[in-house]
Amino acid sequence: MSRPGVCFGGPSPEHDISILTGLQAVHALAEAGRDPVALYWSPNGTWHEVPADLEAAAFADGLPSGATAIELLSRPGGGFVRGGRRPKRAAVDLDVVVNCCHGGPGEEGALAAQFDLAGLPYTGPSQRSAAISMDKLAFTGAVAAAGLPTLPLWLLTDDLRAEGLAAELVEGPLIVKPRFGGSSIGIEIVADLATAQALAQTSLLLRDGAVVQRYLTDVIDLNISVRTWPQLRLSAVERPLRSADAEIYTYADKYLVGGGGMATAARELPATLPSVIETGLRAAAVEVSHLVMARSVARIDFLWDGGDDPNGLWVNEINPIPGSLSWYFWSGEGDSLIELLDDLIAEALDGPTRHFVTQGADGTALRSVGTIAAKLA
Repeated sequence: MSRPGVCFGGPSPEHDISILTGLQAVHALAEAGRDPVALYWSPNGTWHEVPADLEAAAFADGLPSGATAIELLSRPGGGFVRGGRRPKRAAVDLDVVVNCCHGGPGEEGALAAQFDLAGLPYTGPSQRSAAISMDKLAFTGAVAAAGLPTLPLWLLTDDLRAEGLAAELVEGPLIVKPRFGGSSIGIEIVADLATAQALAQTSLLLRDGAVVQRYLTDVIDLNISVRTWPQLRLSAVERPLRSADAEIYTYADKYLVGGGGMATAARELPATLPSVIETGLRAAAVEVSHLVMARSVARIDFLWDGGDDPNGLWVNEINPIPGSLSWYFWSGEGDSLIELLDDLIAEALDGPTRHFVTQGADGTALRSVGTIAAKLA
């Protein structure tokens, strides 16, 4: 039987929520006798092996007791190692990593790329899938190009002028989002374009890029989970419930209500929907999954105007490493968390997510060049 590692935390605004997801996975694997390795990624980017029986409070004030420093080597035969320089360096005993890192480099593809370079099997999106999934501008553009319904989205820049834009952006209110990231962190509702531009200049959460679109006051959030192993599966549709005075489905609604992260957030599951809306949503979810090369388990979020017209349903975004690994979607269908984790691990062990090809790199171009000095002349 393979021994799994579970990585969580990371240099991300979603660091704390990632710990919750990671500990849920670690405890479920431990209870099932899988002997997991808990891999904690600190906010400053250092890696540590921590005891598998820790609770969330152990991480509230920094590095927990019992943590051992480890490194992640991104080279063939690399992976996680203990110790310093060779020959004292020893590999951490694991065969596959369950990626529970939300936001930042853990979900945007940087960590997946390191695992690819090390040849270490892992769950979650590949580097390519993560990159398009966590870039709201690229994702929306790809969805629109595929003919799927989505709301117009613009890159927010200093010289963006309402006069040259579609009517959606001429009048407020507007919603401003980080171009990269998720969990509603950094999202703001503003009155007009000038306010949006000022916000983009001052918010640390928007410094890597911001996007803007017209804010629709009466839309309803709808979510669905997808699993890709052993074949593509769709869950029931959920309607997450916002706080009474919330303008959007907030970070607090998702993760702080009930104290158990996404698993205890308020929701209607399955949601009561017109059949034409549910049919359209499920069809779009399949297309989105193929479009972004979804892998493991993901959550696709939609916006709905509440009517019976399919034109009132829009693809919003995809979460390639969703909170609590979306296990609450599947528990109502009879699947336990350990069954979900076993599927993710089986998919990861089935083969590498990235095959590197060197065909054509046979030295022909190098032999024909002559000297570098001649090339520079």
